[in-house]
Amino acid sequence: MNKILSNTRLAPEVFRMEVEAPLIASERKPGQFIILQIDDDFGERIPLTIADADPAKGTITLVIQTVGKTTHLLAKKRPGDCIAALLGPLGQPTHIAKVGHVVCVGGGIGVAPLHPIAQAMKSVGNRVTIIMGARNKDLLIMEDEMRKIADKLIVVTDDGSYGRKALVTEPLKELCEQMPKPDMAVAIGPPIMMKFCAETTRPYEIHTVVSLNTIMIDGTGMCGGCRVTVGGETKFVCVDGPEFDGHLVDFDNMMKRLRTYKPREDADHQAYHCRLENAR
Repeated sequence: MNKILSNTRLAPEVFRMEVEAPLIASERKPGQFIILQIDDDFGERIPLTIADADPAKGTITLVIQTVGKTTHLLAKKRPGDCIAALLGPLGQPTHIAKVGHVVCVGGGIGVAPLHPIAQAMKSVGNRVTIIMGARNKDLLIMEDEMRKIADKLIVVTDDGSYGRKALVTEPLKELCEQMPKPDMAVAIGPPIMMKFCAETTRPYEIHTVVSLNTIMIDGTGMCGGCRVTVGGETKFVCVDGPEFDGHLVDFDNMMKRLRTYKPREDADHQAYHCRLENAR
């Protein structure tokens, strides 16, 4: 049982949770994730990226977006509550190296898993430009944390309510057109955002890494639920990823697979909010 130490609301439907997990905290590397189950019965298992870790305290930080039944139940937990099962660290860690200028692009909740990667890229001597975006100001998260890391921080919103009115691909393209161009890009966010970030950097031949968050059950490569096509080959996100060359990922196929449980997820999300309204 892993005890929850804090649970803070970052934005509508987004929560940051600090959880006791000393072994995971001591072994975790940027880019890795955990799978948790919130009860002892036959509850859903969900993957969450480790947004931060404190080996001295023996804690990991998770950022949760409430999109279905399990994430709503998780977000309702309070300090002192426990998570029944928590497995990790899973997946291949990010390859961290000094390459020169790294552009880190985070969309929405993707800013959370991007944080430890940007932090590690900066720690080995890279110049780090961070682009973070959201639909509006209220949905932006972790701006202060990212500002501490970035040599340059660019904030964009779809509606222009904060920062620059633009999609993240616009400043990314502008950076690609500069001389010298960036040496590497890392993009994490909704699949459609990562797809277009990869298409933006492709003409400039800038190596682009994306972190995929697919349907996942066991996290050990056995179930095949997380399979994706990368460079014409089948890969499993849980053991081969979660990071891949964005120029090689078949995003259209991945997004089609991600829609498998979307109607059920939406129904659970709506039902939860209906119960809240009825309880008022």
